Amino acid sequence: MDEFKPTHRHYKGGLYRKLFEARHSETEELLTVYQSADGRYWVRPAAMFSERLPDGTLRFAPLPAEASD
Repeated sequence: MDEFKPTHRHYKGGLYRKLFEARHSETEELLTVYQSADGRYWVRPAAMFSERLPDGTLRFAPLPAEASD
């Protein structure tokens, strides 16, 4: 497996790599597929992945490009 290079930080502190977006086969909802540092894969609605929480914090904040290199 290739080296884990995070692209986003979850508001609770975890690091994740956004892999791609896909469509749900029944609803056509746009979903984000991402990976955690422990190698597990996750999916959630794309709108939720990129949303701002009530306090203005991004749920998954993009990391600077040099942080993921």
